[in-house]
Amino acid sequence: MSKKTMITKKVWAVVGANQNPDKFGNKIYKKLKSIGYEVYPVNPMYENIDGDTCYKNLTGLPKKPDVINMVVAPEIGKGFIEEAVELKIGSIWFQPGTYSKEIFQFLKDKEIDVVQACILMETH
Repeated sequence: MSKKTMITKKVWAVVGANQNPDKFGNKIYKKLKSIGYEVYPVNPMYENIDGDTCYKNLTGLPKKPDVINMVVAPEIGKGFIEEAVELKIGSIWFQPGTYSKEIFQFLKDKEIDVVQACILMETH
């Protein structure tokens, strides 16, 4: 799936969303919200982000996202990736520095659509 096609999907989860306005997890979450996406923050370290409930994992989300945006290092993201496959979430967007060859191969084998690019640059 292309970047342009994945961007048209409107329900996203941001794994690694956080409360620090200087970090990409916060910037991405707020940007997607500001342009009309239904977006859920996922980070076990926070109860809420930007006044919204923050979820510990993907299973706890009130709605299955169309796309997961990964904003965490591959070793942290691995469990979320495995959870996404179990939940049959078909699209994962990796921010620069959040993927590995092993994760890409795993997702390719599972027929999950993958994009690696900065969502902030694609939605300016």
